[in-house]
Amino acid sequence: MRNVFVYCELEDNSVVDVSLELLTKGKTLAERLKCKLEAIVIGSNLDFIENQIFKYGVDVIHKADDKRLAPYTTLPHTSIVSKLLKENSPQVVLFGASSVGRDLAPRVASAVKCGLTADCTSLEIGDHYVKKDNKEYKDLLYQIRPAFGGNIIATIINPDMHPQMATVREGVMKMEVFDQNYTGEIKTLDVSQYVKDEDFVVEIIERHIEQSKVNIKGASIIVCGGYGVGSKENFKQLFQLASVLGGEVAGTRAAVDAGFIEHERQVGQTGVTVRPKLYIACGVSGAVQHRVGMDKSAMVVSINTDEHAPISNIADYNIVGDLNVVIPKLIKYYKENSK
Repeated sequence: MRNVFVYCELEDNSVVDVSLELLTKGKTLAERLKCKLEAIVIGSNLDFIENQIFKYGVDVIHKADDKRLAPYTTLPHTSIVSKLLKENSPQVVLFGASSVGRDLAPRVASAVKCGLTADCTSLEIGDHYVKKDNKEYKDLLYQIRPAFGGNIIATIINPDMHPQMATVREGVMKMEVFDQNYTGEIKTLDVSQYVKDEDFVVEIIERHIEQSKVNIKGASIIVCGGYGVGSKENFKQLFQLASVLGGEVAGTRAAVDAGFIEHERQVGQTGVTVRPKLYIACGVSGAVQHRVGMDKSAMVVSINTDEHAPISNIADYNIVGDLNVVIPKLIKYYKENSK
């Protein structure tokens, strides 16, 4: 049986969020395909791993434990994953679209001679009929992502080459424990059989990771400004509103490119994907490439002078008006009603 495999990325002795999100989605895909969910974990001192990922419905953990394998370096991880996939012939393989996944997945795809769809926003299982050949393909992975500069949403399939491989951005999939008591099988790999000495030609002498100063991904309330905010000065009102509501401020790519707000606060296809309880879009047009980063928000409020802006189609509430007038009123009445 061709199973679903997920590469689990590690950081500071824990599995990163995007990998846990993929395990959740991978379990859904595996149940649809009536197959097993298998995880690939590569690193050092991995005794902690079973407590972290079995509960997401993982049936098999392939564990490569060697002090030379942490922190991540390209060549040994590529060799291990590539050989493991050739041995097991999985149907679907998923990677996070992180700096590690974007480095590793293309190399693995090249080694096993299969396709790869990057930065997917949705994954589904479905069939495909080719009229020209009068041939129907069953249970293909629909790899869904924005294309042509974000102007369309494309569904990509790979019917003839397996495994079907994709990378998925953090925050796109929901992270959810399958069963707290779920347990599976651990297969410990003999690392010496998967790597060569030359795979360790690169040695990490010093590693430093600067932590992000903001965390809009974890914010329950986000006030997002688009190019329509008009200026960096006007963004101060968004920070005031966010401060009153206890939320974070974000921006669209157009606002970031215009210098209104820093890139680490960007939401959208080339920024962060968020799922807040409340998303207030101020002067945001709502292009596809922005919506894919926030359309899973529980409630969306749009403040815009254009009542026909695309964002209005997904907003729960539309306020038509100048944000310089609307936002001060929101702040005023929220404070009055919070006493």
